[in-house]
Amino acid sequence: MKLDRKLYVFDMDGTIYLGDRVFPFAVDYIKGLRASGRRVLFFTNNASKNKSVYYDRLTRMGFEPREGEIMTSGDVTIRFLKEHRPGKSVFLLGTRSLKNSFREAGIKLSRSADIVVSSFDTELTYKALERACTLIRGGAEYLCTHPDFNCPTETGFIPDSGAIAAAITASTGVVPRYFGKPYADTAEMILSYTETEARDACIFGDRLYTDIALGKNSGMTAVLVLTGETRPEDLENVPPEKLPDIVIGSIADLTVPGRI
Repeated sequence: MKLDRKLYVFDMDGTIYLGDRVFPFAVDYIKGLRASGRRVLFFTNNASKNKSVYYDRLTRMGFEPREGEIMTSGDVTIRFLKEHRPGKSVFLLGTRSLKNSFREAGIKLSRSADIVVSSFDTELTYKALERACTLIRGGAEYLCTHPDFNCPTETGFIPDSGAIAAAITASTGVVPRYFGKPYADTAEMILSYTETEARDACIFGDRLYTDIALGKNSGMTAVLVLTGETRPEDLENVPPEKLPDIVIGSIADLTVPGRI
């Protein structure tokens, strides 16, 4: 199958690799896209690591990422805070890596904060969870970097950002404002950053409610890859307007279009 667009947005875990297992066909396809003059962007909802970590990982895997080709839900959240909540302090349920990204962007982190932001926190403690809930009950605004319930690994799924947010919502009754895929803030940032129209872009991912929903909501071509979370039977009860535009077993099913 040949798909011809100007911008190719790739989810990472479950789409071009799974855990530490790289998909060689994805490496070859992405290198071919660059050689043909297409633009590539790696976007992950997983904000537990900063861009430099993903850059190093993708480099080790052979994807040869270029400057400006990596974006995370953490970047989208930081952009929102800087543009719409300037000067506000944040209590962040996130990894050390994500906290460093917030600090480097000039966002003040505090235990007595105006805003609570939760994320995929693999270093989560009960004490931090308790503090977040206390702040939210006291009136702090609640934001969440991304809604993914589970993170795929080579040995199965582990609780992700959405699962942590669900626990906070169960305790406080407050639903956060989500960022990352599939929300409009993310589509707007991707398209403005790459200076691309939605009709000229496509997004590849393994999740219906994040990757595919972002494409359908924004007008980008949505390509479901069956190498991660979604199974073929999961499509049976999906409303027609939410179905992916294209379904492939893996990126190996695609051929690179001719040079622009």
